[in-house]
Amino acid sequence: MRIKKAKETNGLEIATFGAGCFWGVEEVFYNIKGVESTEVGFMGGKTKNPSYNHVCVGNTGYAEVVQLKYNPKEVSYEDLLRIFWKIHNPTTKDRQGPDTGNQYRSVIFYHTSDQKTLAEKSKKGLEKSGRYKNPIVTEIKPACSFYRAEEHHQKYFLKNGSCPS
Repeated sequence: MRIKKAKETNGLEIATFGAGCFWGVEEVFYNIKGVESTEVGFMGGKTKNPSYNHVCVGNTGYAEVVQLKYNPKEVSYEDLLRIFWKIHNPTTKDRQGPDTGNQYRSVIFYHTSDQKTLAEKSKKGLEKSGRYKNPIVTEIKPACSFYRAEEHHQKYFLKNGSCPS
């Protein structure tokens, strides 16, 4: 059986991750060899065309996410998952660092059955590793409509300097 790929033009594939505030998450993935482009935005909610201010209220159901296009010949989905797990705490529900609310939840939105299988396998492996004493609360959900955040949120640290301390 052939697995359908999340194809973009020129052989690129799509991956979508939520791991807290999308500014820092985008900064990490943007600098990975093989990641061709990144966009920050929202996924997982119910209303159409949400704004950043709307999502920040915390009752829209949206997560702040980074959607990236990557070349699987240069970086694998498994590599992207390893990076995802390293850059945030997957045991804190609706919180990353000082940011709280369900828009900051840990979530993997899969675009193919292969991505779903790999995400579930990586989560189980991390759970068995003993790295965390608390349960991993990361959601693994099918990708749905992606709404791009306003332009001033795109490549925020590239435009505005490094991450604030």
